[in-house]
This record gives sequence, C-alpha cells and structure tokens, in this order.
Amino acid sequence: MTSGPTVWLETLGCSKNQVDSDKVTSMIDEAGYRHAGSPEEADVVMVNTCAFIEAARQESIGVILELAEAKRSDAKLVVMGCMAQRYETELVEALPEADAVVGLDRYPELVGRLDHITDWQPLRITAAPTANMDILRRTARPTPSTPYAYVKIAEGCDKGCTFCAIPLFRGKQESRSPVNIRTEIAELTAAGVGEIVLVAQDLAAYGRDIDAPGGDGIVDLLRFVSDVEGLRRLRLYYLYPREIRPALIEEMAANPVIADYFDLSLQHSAADLLRAMKRPGSGDSHLDLINSIRVAAPRAALRSSFIVGFPGETDEHVEGLAEFLQAAQLDWAGFFPFSSEEGTPAADFDGQLDEGVIAERLRYVHAIQDDITTSRNLAQVGREVELLVDQVEDDQPVGRSYRQAPEIDGVVLLDRGKPGEWVTGKITGGYGTDLVAEVIG
Repeated sequence: MTSGPTVWLETLGCSKNQVDSDKVTSMIDEAGYRHAGSPEEADVVMVNTCAFIEAARQESIGVILELAEAKRSDAKLVVMGCMAQRYETELVEALPEADAVVGLDRYPELVGRLDHITDWQPLRITAAPTANMDILRRTARPTPSTPYAYVKIAEGCDKGCTFCAIPLFRGKQESRSPVNIRTEIAELTAAGVGEIVLVAQDLAAYGRDIDAPGGDGIVDLLRFVSDVEGLRRLRLYYLYPREIRPALIEEMAANPVIADYFDLSLQHSAADLLRAMKRPGSGDSHLDLINSIRVAAPRAALRSSFIVGFPGETDEHVEGLAEFLQAAQLDWAGFFPFSSEEGTPAADFDGQLDEGVIAERLRYVHAIQDDITTSRNLAQVGREVELLVDQVEDDQPVGRSYRQAPEIDGVVLLDRGKPGEWVTGKITGGYGTDLVAEVIG
C-alpha cells in the first residue's frame, strides 16, 4: 500500500468523546492516514465507544456490529474509547469482528496498531511512548466542520458519586495547562470557529491539581483565554453545584465573551437521595444557587440534568422533584433513568426499581419540564439577540443564541444567513424547543 490507508471514525457518546476523536484524527492524519468518505469505502473503520450507562454500551455494541456488516470484507475494524478501556478483555473475546481493541490509556500505541493490522509500512521516526494525556494535549486538530468546537480542559474526576463509573476508567482529575488550552482555542478561532465550548467531567474544579496557592483555577483560566482573537462566545459545560463559587458566577456574568448559560449538574431535589448519591445539597439549596445566579445574571439561561429511579426513590420523591422543577423554572433539563453500573456502590443498593416504574416517572417529569421550556422559549418573542448560524438544512438557516447549547438544546430558525455568520435576529415566534427569528442586522 503506497499511500496511507483510509479511515472512517464513528463517534458515540458525549462531547468529551468528540474531543478525543478530534485529537485521534489529528494524530492519524499526521501519521499519513487519509479520510474515507463513508464506512463502506474505508480501509479501517474505527468506533469511539461510550460506556457511561448500560444504554450507551448497548448502542455502542449495536453500532459496532452494524459497521462490521457494512464495511468491506477486507477492511479492518477498531474499537476504541471508554468501553474499550473498561471492558477490553471482554470485548476481545465477545467481538471476533474487531481487529483491535484500544482503550484510552493505549492511544499512544494507536498508530502502531493501525500500521500492524493494515500491513502498511511507512518510514516512521521512532519516539518514546507518551502518556495518554500527552496525546490528548496535542493542539493540532483537523479543520473544524462547524463554527463551534469543544475543548476539553481536564480529564477524569475526583468526585465519588455512587452511581457514576467514570472515575473507574477515566481516572482522577488531570487538568491541562492554561497555555496549552489557550493555544488550542487560538488555533480553532484562526480556523473560523467563533464559539468554544469548554468541557470536562468536573469543569468548575479545573486547576485544583495544578493551581498555585491562592489561585482560582477556572476563574483564572476564563480570564486568561477570553481575549483570544476571534473568540466571540465561550460556553461552559457541566458545573458541579458545590464548585460554583460566587467568583465564578460573577466572572460569567461580567465577562462579555462568556455565555450567560449555566449548565448545573443537580441530579435530584431530594436531600436523602442526594446523600445516597454522595452529591451535595437539597432542593432548597439548589433553589438558593439558582436565585443567586439569576440575581447576578438576570438574562441567564439555566440547564440541568436529573436521575430518575435512583434506588429508594419513592412517589413522594418524584412529586418533590416536580415541585422543584416548577419552582426552579429551568430553561432546559435532561432526565435519565438510573442505570445500575457494575463497580459502582449504587449497583448494590437496596430499593432497586422496576424499569416500567422508572419509565412512567420519566414521562411525568418530562411533561412538566416540556411545558416550562416552551413557556420560557415563548417569553423570548420580541427580543433581539445575537445569533451564530451553525448550518443550513434544506435551505433553512439554523442558528443559536447564548441560551442554546449546540446539539442538546433547541435552535433558532432564520430567514437568511450562512454557516459561521454572526447575525442579529428578532425572535418572532416559536414552538416547543425551537424559535423563529427575522435577521435584522
């Protein structure tokens, strides 16, 4: 094979996985591999898997098997990512279709594994293996395909939530250096990206492992990167309630580059369930936090996520959550069924609930929040907002304001605009999660 083999990379799971895929793509690009136009055309099909909950693992297995069927018979199949990290031995035994299983801590070996399974023998300068985080710190990235991009600022998590398996395969928190993060953001904005989404498992705790005494990691980082040339909007994902200090709220409210968008990881409103989850707070303390944010940033949009069906949850707990949602008036919320994850304390808790009961409770709280989201969306009608045009679908320009995060919230349908443009739009109507706007500037 004289030129590099072609590769198709399918990414599953969260935005943090997408960041890993971008970095891996950059790494194999530099090694001479080429992009395939489809899985059917590829010499190597790669799947970056998710192992967060059982549903994500089932999806990963389904996609692996679909791609194994779709690829050419002589093409190779590589399974990578979180599921490969957590279940490498099991996947090797259960998936004879896979030519390689490469977990997170084996990314430094990835190019060599690809060379081996494709029988490609390019001239390479041998270098000493590097740590996984060194691979993920690389700033070289492929040209972005959207006017927004995710930048991971830390890996791993130090929290001990009883339902969460992430520390089991992602490890303890390891923060990237501020200079490295700023360099990556600068490269992305130079390539045309206008909105950067900072992501981490525990974003507000950024820097705790590398901070000098007296430092305030996440606040210092925001001030350090927000003046990068070309950066128009900076968005933060996944804020652990106890880590949201007044200084962070004040910085987000005062810094014109940072979106007034608070993604709060609340999980529930019942104090006893939160204690069992090893999570902080209660419905009352959550409301206090929400009120403090709205005092500092009256225009702020708030999102949160909640677990329904945690062991021991009762009908009274669910009614309490419903009352909390009405009081909180969140702009957006996601609800997830409890998943009994192997190796986590909650998997062995008494009071495990029937899937049918959990599904009914999910429908109940979803319906309540859907009404709240629709109402808060319609309250935007008549306002003029700055919008980033993400794409054009079937001649329909689609954009977002600071209130809408990419890929998880609603969008704004526009009468004109091109991808990457920043426009001023007047909101004229809406339905459900989406709004309609007329471009006026």
